[in-house]
Amino acid sequence: MDYLKKHALTTIQYIRALAKWVIVSGLVGLTGGLVGTMFHWAIDVCTDIRIENPWIILFLPIAGLIIVWIYRLEHVVGCGTNTVIESIQSGEKIPAALIPAIFAGSVLTHLAGGSAGREGAALQLGGGIGYNVGRLLRLDDRDIRMAVLCGMSGLFSALFGTPITATIFAIEVISVGIVYYAALVPCLLSAIIGSSIASLCGVAPTSYVIASPAGFEFGTFIAVACMACIFAVVSIFFCFTMRRGESFIEKFLPNPYVRAFTGGLVIIALTGVFGVNVYNGAGMDVIADAMDGTARPEAFFLKIVFTAITIGCGFKGGEVVPTFFIGATLGCVLGPVFGVAPEFSAALGLVSLFCGVVNCPVTSMFLALELFGGGGAIYFAVSCAFSYMLSGYYGLYPSQKIVYSKLKTEFINTKAR
Repeated sequence: MDYLKKHALTTIQYIRALAKWVIVSGLVGLTGGLVGTMFHWAIDVCTDIRIENPWIILFLPIAGLIIVWIYRLEHVVGCGTNTVIESIQSGEKIPAALIPAIFAGSVLTHLAGGSAGREGAALQLGGGIGYNVGRLLRLDDRDIRMAVLCGMSGLFSALFGTPITATIFAIEVISVGIVYYAALVPCLLSAIIGSSIASLCGVAPTSYVIASPAGFEFGTFIAVACMACIFAVVSIFFCFTMRRGESFIEKFLPNPYVRAFTGGLVIIALTGVFGVNVYNGAGMDVIADAMDGTARPEAFFLKIVFTAITIGCGFKGGEVVPTFFIGATLGCVLGPVFGVAPEFSAALGLVSLFCGVVNCPVTSMFLALELFGGGGAIYFAVSCAFSYMLSGYYGLYPSQKIVYSKLKTEFINTKAR
């Protein structure tokens, strides 16, 4: 009888926990889906306006000044994706004011032609929503951290339409080597609800149709492994450029207003020098072209330069979509050199560079599955695994912890470089 009573109490405990997270995940996913949909629409509208009116880039320095002013007005200077990561690691507060600030800052950056993505904003929007919903529901500290993960999943999924990737990304990115499985059900529910809301509102999920190699061939395996080594090196270079570039710019231009205004002028000058606007904004059209087998050899390098200047000078957005751009264009160019179809090598580059900069191999494999289907899965796995191992301990997010070594079963607990 004692055993049955104990078992019944345990079962009730799990049922209560499930019910609680159904409610919390539902609220966070619903809110995240609606906010994510509005953010998606806003970015798309701004992108269309900028493309139809190329002269609008001349207002980029003014947009930079407005962004700095907004962040100072809302008292969220210094808050960003790292704040969200730290809130999960150590309970760092995520101010509610970050939500409108990152929304407005990202929209202005895209409207005026800064080179940035949208996932950084998604993680900050989602984390802010999750944190503040948790506070509103009076959850304890540990449950609030879980709600932050739910928010990250919900917004990421709403923007990209990849609920499985969004789920795994949230629970894998915080501490490399440790996966927060307790958050699996809450994050999955939030991601499904977020993507469903976005889909109902007409936001199409991101996906590409590519031809994948049939079966396994040793020659293709060697080619993919070699390309993965190059993707890993470029991921290190990208992370190094983003981190060191920002530090150098802040040291050289300590005043944030001067920094943003100057950065806008530099982006205008570079756009004029190269005579194209494909490096402004997120560059989703360029990614689509790479998936069709077309990319310029210098595109990946120039996107690194444009993005490093944009983010380093205080404009808002994210680095993951630029990572997709860099990986896809680099892969498209490398493929024919190694005897691989450029369309498929572009897809390999996209997921592998993403893997290298965020240190999330499992997430990257699911990303390949949701973006490109199940074809060529073994090659995506090989490329992600090699890129993860050889990218070292570099990463886009300074607050990300590398808990276990990439080379042996050893506890190292260090921050990403």
